[in-house]
This record gives sequence, C-alpha cells and structure tokens, in this order.
Amino acid sequence: MKLHRRTFLATTAASVLLPKLALATPQVLRAEPVMAQILPETEPATRMLGLNGSTPGPTLRLREGERLSVRFDNQSGQGSALHWHGIRIDNAMDGVPGLTQEIVADGETFDYDFTVPDPGTYWYHSHARSWEQVERGIYGPLIVEEASPPAVDRDITVVIDDWRLERTGALAEDFDNRHDASHGGRLGNFARAMASETSVRQGDRVRLRLINAATARIFPLELTGADGFIVALDGRPLPEPQPIADLVIAPAQRVDIIANVTGDVALSVPTREGPFEIGRIAMTGENPAPISEPIGPLPGARAAMPPATPDQSLTLSMEGGAMGGRHGGSGLWSFNGTSGLTDTPFARFARGEAARITLVNDTAFPHGIHLHGHHFHEVEAGGSLGALRDTTLVNAGESRDIICVFDNPGAWMFHCHMLGHQAEGMKTWVEVV
Repeated sequence: MKLHRRTFLATTAASVLLPKLALATPQVLRAEPVMAQILPETEPATRMLGLNGSTPGPTLRLREGERLSVRFDNQSGQGSALHWHGIRIDNAMDGVPGLTQEIVADGETFDYDFTVPDPGTYWYHSHARSWEQVERGIYGPLIVEEASPPAVDRDITVVIDDWRLERTGALAEDFDNRHDASHGGRLGNFARAMASETSVRQGDRVRLRLINAATARIFPLELTGADGFIVALDGRPLPEPQPIADLVIAPAQRVDIIANVTGDVALSVPTREGPFEIGRIAMTGENPAPISEPIGPLPGARAAMPPATPDQSLTLSMEGGAMGGRHGGSGLWSFNGTSGLTDTPFARFARGEAARITLVNDTAFPHGIHLHGHHFHEVEAGGSLGALRDTTLVNAGESRDIICVFDNPGAWMFHCHMLGHQAEGMKTWVEVV
C-alpha cells in the first residue's frame, strides 16, 4: 500500500505526547484495551490495545547499568509477552514465548528484571502474535541514558508508526490477511510521528531518538528545521557523526540525531506528490545561550571486536513470498528452506565465537532481519566493519554480510521484523553455549 496525499493523513506531533513513567521497583506495565486518538482530533478515536492506558506505552528511562524491574500484567484479552528490543539481556528475560518463556495468559502476570548494560535508544513490544499486538499498540520506548550524556537542550523521543484504519477510525481487523503476509506485510493508510515534546526554541540543540514501531513499513524520511548529524544507529554510537542524508528507517530500527534547531522541526515522507509531513515540533522563542561546541561522537560502544577471520561462516537465505521461487518450507516464507522454529538451531556457538553470516534475499521484497540479545557489524562493500546494529535491512535480490561475536549465552531468535513475514515462517534461532 503506497502512500499518497489523498490517503495518507497526518497531524502535528503536538497532539500525541508520549507518556512517561516514573520508575520505582517494580513498575507495573498493564496491557489492556485503550481508546487512542490516532486520527486528528476532529475524527473518531480508535479502539486499540496499550500499556497503562495509552499507546504507545509509557517511556521507560534509566541510566546505563541500572536495573529495570517490571511486572507485566496482561489484561489484553490474549496471551502476550514483552520483548526488550536491542537490549543485551539475560536470555530468560528476552520475552519470546516458546523459546525463552511461556506465554503470559490473559489475566496473568510475569516479572521482568534485568540490568540495562548499554546506553542507547531501544523499545519494548509484544512478541506474541506480534503482527497483530504491535499493530494494536502494545509497545513503548525504552531509553538508556549515558553516564555522561552529550550536552543538549531537549532530549526528544519520536515514535513513528502507521496503521490501517477504516473510515470510521476503527482498526481494520484483517490481521491474518495472507495477501499482506505474502507481499510487503501489513502496510497502513495513516502514519504519524509521535514526539515527547511539543515545542523547541530557535538555537536549541536537540537529540531526536527516532523509533520505527511499524509492523512492516520502511520509512524514508526528510528532516527539516534542524541542522546536525546522525550519532547512533539501533542504540549504538557511530565512531563519527554522519550527515543526515538519505535517511531510511526499517521496522524496529532506531536512529539518534543531534541537531541545532533552525525552525519548526518536521519529519516528512516523500510521496509521488512531494514530501508529506507526518510530524512537527513547533519552534517558539529563542534560546538565549545556544550550545556552540561542535557535535561530536557519543561515548564508544561496548562491543567485542571480531577477529580478522571469524570462527564460522554461514549463509541464511530468505525464500518464498509472492513472486518468489519454490522453497522447502511449510509457510509462505522460509530461511534456508525451513519455515518457523525447529528443535535444532540454525547455528550453535561457543560463547565468544565470531561468525560471518551472509544474508541472501532471494525474494521480491525487502526484509529487516533482527537478531536478539546481540548487536552485529554490517560489513561494508569494501569489507570493512560498518555500523553496529541489531536489525539490518536487506533489499529484494540483494545480500548483506554481517559479523557478530556471540558472547551472550542462551537461545536467541533471529527473524524478519516485517512481522507478517515472521508469522509465516521467516524466523529461526541460534544457541550460544
């Protein structure tokens, strides 16, 4: 479903402030039905699922090294669980029913308790019927601050999502639509960027933490009203800040930007009819003492560097889907001819082993491949190590090599984050022992 001005409605970010949660121990996150004003204020509200009365759920904000204790109270009407996306976490806390925990039945609770070792921009979301429950709204931001954060005037979280809505404002209920699952996934007809702040001042230095919470849509984005750099991807700092150009954010990916405000800060999506705005933070007033220091890199990422020659070399081939060739899996999609989780992992690693994995997209659609519990290096065209990521976008017909040091013990899911593709077989797991 392509975006056009006539179908792709949007409003300013000002009307959808992200809720915050003051942390004590333990906090309760209650999944429950909510009414959300997804459409503009003059339009009907939408019946959704959320956490603690809202969707997105509350922003969880901690300092690196702190402990997060959450009691997940599932009152959603379905079995559910929470996955802490991007966090280098204890395996038992990863939130994957059938692999790391039992599903949390409706009316039951589950206690998550873990340390957040690495600063960065993360998020949490349902990992049960995720193609439906994430679309319905069971997710929220998780921000881990640096011990010595960079100097900024505003630290703003921006969640980007799309929804498939009826004219009445109701969420379309065709979650098991096999046409969606065999093509690009469930793409919405309405999108917006939801920010944690409503205004900025001219000359403010802002940190924008972009999170793509959509179940399938890849957002190309244009940022106006702020000059700066990309400083982190998927929560991990870049060695050097990069210019904001050709900004693309796949489902589940995050982008951190530090920039100086020059006008209303707006995010737009290019359409055939020109850029279409999905969110705006108004500029009001002027900062009397703007920060003048150059924008530098964030503190370095704590990640084990792989050896020159990895211990294992593997290939993961994506197969199936509409216009794809035949494959040996039982679902619409497969990895290496197998659909879904099996008793045997895709690969097994001794703790600390490094592997180079070639991700081959032999399908007609892009896929965002996510590895749980670890970050990996994307390998650049010349063979050098690129950015650390936990989700990498592999376009149709292309391949991408990644290198990962598997140093976090446990059983870790490895799957497409176009969540309908995952539901139809594009998932596997690895074991670190």
